[in-house]
Amino acid sequence: MAARTITLDPVTRIEGHLRIDAEVDNGQVTRAWSSAQMWRGLEVILKGKQPQDAWVLAQRICGVCTTVHAIASIRSVESALKVAVPMNANYIRNLIMAQHSLQDHIVHFYHLSALDWVDVLSALKADPKKTAQLAQSLSDWSGNSEGEFKAVKEKLSSFAAGGKLGIFSSGYWGHPAMKLSPEVNLMAVSHYLKALDYQRKAAQVIAVVGGKNPHIQNLVVGGVATAINVDNLATLNMERLSLVRSLMEETREFVRQVYYPDLMAIAGAYKEWFKYGAGVTNYLAVPELPEDSANTQFSLPGGVITQGDLAKFRPITSHSDAFLVDNIQESVAHAWYDGGAPLHPWKGETKPAYTDFKPDGKYTWCKAARFAGQPMQVGPLAQMLTCYAAGNARVKRVVDEANDKLGIGLADYHSTMGRHLARGLRACVMADVSLEQLDRLIANIASGDQTYANPVEIPNGEFRGVGFHEAVRGSLSHWMVFKDKKIENYQAVVPTTWNASPRDEQGVMGPYEASLVGNPVADPENPLEVLRTVHSFDPCIACAVHAVDPAGREITRVKVV
Repeated sequence: MAARTITLDPVTRIEGHLRIDAEVDNGQVTRAWSSAQMWRGLEVILKGKQPQDAWVLAQRICGVCTTVHAIASIRSVESALKVAVPMNANYIRNLIMAQHSLQDHIVHFYHLSALDWVDVLSALKADPKKTAQLAQSLSDWSGNSEGEFKAVKEKLSSFAAGGKLGIFSSGYWGHPAMKLSPEVNLMAVSHYLKALDYQRKAAQVIAVVGGKNPHIQNLVVGGVATAINVDNLATLNMERLSLVRSLMEETREFVRQVYYPDLMAIAGAYKEWFKYGAGVTNYLAVPELPEDSANTQFSLPGGVITQGDLAKFRPITSHSDAFLVDNIQESVAHAWYDGGAPLHPWKGETKPAYTDFKPDGKYTWCKAARFAGQPMQVGPLAQMLTCYAAGNARVKRVVDEANDKLGIGLADYHSTMGRHLARGLRACVMADVSLEQLDRLIANIASGDQTYANPVEIPNGEFRGVGFHEAVRGSLSHWMVFKDKKIENYQAVVPTTWNASPRDEQGVMGPYEASLVGNPVADPENPLEVLRTVHSFDPCIACAVHAVDPAGREITRVKVV
C-alpha cells in the first residue's frame, strides 16, 4: 500500500480546534504534524491591566480549565512580591484543585475518550443479566444491577430504532480495532451516563468553596476571599463543610467502585496499547498541593525524568527552584508568530503571523515549549512517574497495585494506555487528597486559626514572578512582568503548549507528533487508532490558543452534533 497523508480536522471530543496530519505507510504512521487552529490573544489583552486582577481574566483562557489558570495567575503575583499564603487559604485552594482534577479526569475517561474503546452499538447485543454479573465481579457498587443495565439497553435500543443516537451517531462502531464484548460495552455505556452525575458533584464542591464554577470567584493575592466563620450562615461554616464532605465521599466512591474497575477492564482488554504511543519520554511535573505558606513543601513532589529512565530523575524542590524557572523557553520556528531564537517566557513575545499550513514551515498557533532545549511530556503520566521516582508512598502504592493486577511494569506506562492508566490512578490519589485537605482545614479552624488572607497592596517599582501549578493536564505556568502596578508582559505556558508542541529549530517533534509515529492504522479512511493516542493526552487546545480575526469579528460558527 502506497504512503498517504490523512488529515483529521477538527479532532473532536476535545476542548478547542486541533488538526492532526499523519503520513501512513504500510499500516502505520511514519510522520505526523500537530496543528492548533486558533490564536490565543490573552497575553495581549492582559497588557496594561492591574496584576492583582489578572487571574480573573486569565481563567478565561479556557472554559474547562478555568480554576487552574486562576491559581497559576495569582501565584505569579505572589511569587513576584514574595507573599506568604495562610494555611487555611492553601487548604481551600488545594481542595479546589484536587476536586477540579477529579471532575476533569472523570469527564476525560468517560466522555472524551471512552468511545475510542467502547462500541456503543455492540451494547445492543448484550445480556443485562450477564452484564450485571460481570460488573458485580469487579466491584460491589450499588448501581451495577440487572435492572440498571436493562434500562440503559432499552433506552439505547429506542434511540437506535428511531435513528436518534445523537452524540453516539458517528462513532467508529464495528471498527476492527474494537474488541470488547457486548456486556463490557453495555457496562461502559451505563457508567458513561452515570459519570455525568458524579462529575457534577465534584464541580458542585468547587462552586460551594470557590463561589462559582466555572470561573471561581474566591481568589485574592495573599490567600482567598472565602470568609471563615463556623457560626455564620453567610461564610464557610460547618453546614457547608459537611455538604462538601458528603459530595466528595460520593465522588470518591464512584472513582473507587466504577472508574477504576472500568479502567482496569479496558486496559486489560487492550494490553497491546501499552506498546504504542510512547513518543517523547522526557517528563516534567512540578510539585503541588503546598503544605506551608511559602510553597516550599508539597504533598506531591515534582521533578524531571529524561529518556524514560526513572533512575535519571531530578527533583524540583519548590516553585522558585532555579532548575525549573531558568530552563523553560518557547520556540516559534514552526508556529504562526514572528520571532527569532527561542525566548524565556519573561521575555516572550506574542506577535501573530499567519502563513497557511506549511508542513516544512509554519503550521500551528501553538508555540514549542522546551525544557533545557528538550521537548517534555507533561500530564498525569509525568506526575505519577516523577512521584514514583521520588519515592512518594501514596503513588507507589496505587501504581504497584495496578501493575500487579495487569501484569505490567513501569516501562509499559510510556504508551497510549499508560497515559490513561496514570490519569485514573491520579484520580484515585486526588479523591483521597481532597478529603485529607478538608480534614486539615477543619482541624486548623478548630485550633482557632480563621485567617484566610494576608492583604497585599501592589507597590510601585518593577517586578516579575511566575506561578506554577500541576494542573489537570500537566505542568502549567503563568509568567508576569509588571511595573508601577501595570502588567508589561504576560505569558502562559500551558500543558497543551508542551504536549501539542510543533517541531523546534532542530526539527525535533513535540509529544503528540512523536507519539503517533509507529502507531498502527488498520483503515486510513477510519483512523481510530490515531484518535486513541491523541485523546490519551486529553488535548485542550483552547488553553494553548484563542481565536479572533484582525478586526475582532466572529470567524465561524460551528454546530456540534
